[in-house]
Amino acid sequence: MPRYLRHLTGTAALLLAAAAHAGIGVGDPFPSLGSAGLAGSLPDVSGRVVLVDFWASWCAPCKASFPAYARLHTDFASADFAVIAISVDQDEAAYRAFLRKTTPPFAVARDTDQQLARQVDVPAMPTCFLIGRDGRVHFMHRGFQGPETETEIRREITRLLTEKPASS
Repeated sequence: MPRYLRHLTGTAALLLAAAAHAGIGVGDPFPSLGSAGLAGSLPDVSGRVVLVDFWASWCAPCKASFPAYARLHTDFASADFAVIAISVDQDEAAYRAFLRKTTPPFAVARDTDQQLARQVDVPAMPTCFLIGRDGRVHFMHRGFQGPETETEIRREITRLLTEKPASS
C-alpha cells in the first residue's frame, strides 16, 4: 500500500475513534433521564426547555454555579423551564452534605453508577446541557466562570423559550 494511503487510512481510523468518543453534542438528542437509573425524583420535562447540569461536591466551580442556577430556576419558573442538577458523586455522604449546605430550589438527582455521565461523555465538571422542547441539545457549556457563564446561559434559555415550535 502506498505511504499516502496508509497515512489516510490511519487518519480515518483516528477520526472515527474520536467521533465514537465524542459524546453528546449540540444537535444530538439528549438521553432519557427517566431510564438513566438516577437516584432522586425528577420533574416531568416533556415539552419543556431543560438545563441539565453535571456536578460533583468536590468541584469548586460546581459550588459557584448553584446560586446562578437557583436564580435561573426562579426567574424562569413561570415558563416551561426546568433545572436538573445531576451529581456524579460516588460518596453519598458528600453528596448529601453538599445539598444540606446549598439547599437548591431545583431538582437534583445522583448518577450513582455514572451511567448517564458515561453515556453523555461529560467532558468536565461542571458541564451543562440546555435541551430544547424537541429533546435535542441546543447549547452546551463546560465549566462555570461566574456572571459571564450565567449571562450566556440566560441568553440561550430566553432564545429557546421564545422560539416558535417547528411545524409538523
